[in-house]
Amino acid sequence: MLNPVHLKILASVARHGSVTEAARELHYSQPTVSHHLARLEASTGVKLLQRVGRGIRLTPEGRLLANRAAEIIGRMDAATNELAAQVGLQAGRVRLAGNSSVLSTIAPRAAGILTRTYPGLELSLIERHPVEALQMLRHGEIDVALIFRYADAPAEDEGFRLVHIGDDSIYLISGRPDDSIENHRDSAWIGGCERCQEELFTVCRRAGFIPRIGSLSDDMTVVQAFVAAGIGVTTLPGLALQAHRHPDIHATKIPNHTRQLHAVTYGDPPDPPAVTALLEALKASVE
Repeated sequence: MLNPVHLKILASVARHGSVTEAARELHYSQPTVSHHLARLEASTGVKLLQRVGRGIRLTPEGRLLANRAAEIIGRMDAATNELAAQVGLQAGRVRLAGNSSVLSTIAPRAAGILTRTYPGLELSLIERHPVEALQMLRHGEIDVALIFRYADAPAEDEGFRLVHIGDDSIYLISGRPDDSIENHRDSAWIGGCERCQEELFTVCRRAGFIPRIGSLSDDMTVVQAFVAAGIGVTTLPGLALQAHRHPDIHATKIPNHTRQLHAVTYGDPPDPPAVTALLEALKASVE
């Protein structure tokens, strides 16, 4: 039978690519980590690690087991939190991942609601783009992913359950007021994360052209500084402008184009009480 301690160590070694770093993260000695890995190999009958110079590398079998180990450990952590939350929501932890614009606007408001309603419930926040947040959710590393998507986007993978909590308008960010997408057929554009760039290309295609990406940044502060400096133009959601607005940029709302905001959970219902409390707080924070 697989030992959860062994799996946790393997997942940490895979994450860091180093026995030394795994030992540091888990507060073990290096010999202890090596001993547990040897025990895991003995119990599975499979070679999981191989030496490469002064370092180590996971074998294909080791990589497979490490990926499963990350999911198993994540689920165990989630079960621990759910059990604590079940006892009247007087204690426990709920974990939320989202991108910078929601973490700097919606999430703090939701955190305030949770603190007032359930002072013993701890909210952990992690900054991740939607694709990464959904992957963490699938692996049990978080309890809720706060993502954006578009009405005509393909459905998320099976197992994800989406709660629509609101819509966010999209703005053209440029150096002049009352601007339009059509004015920037020949301009350099500033791209961002995968979904942000999909959004940018969709907006420009509707205007009849493909944007020329001249610069890249996922940071809304940096992007606005680029625009203010005349480096290029871009699009940003309204929440990003709520979080930070450079004094030397202009934002023109793009008609008939919004992103949908969803709180996402994974697996069969019902959600644990702590997750339900967070979902209610998120919905209340955008009303």
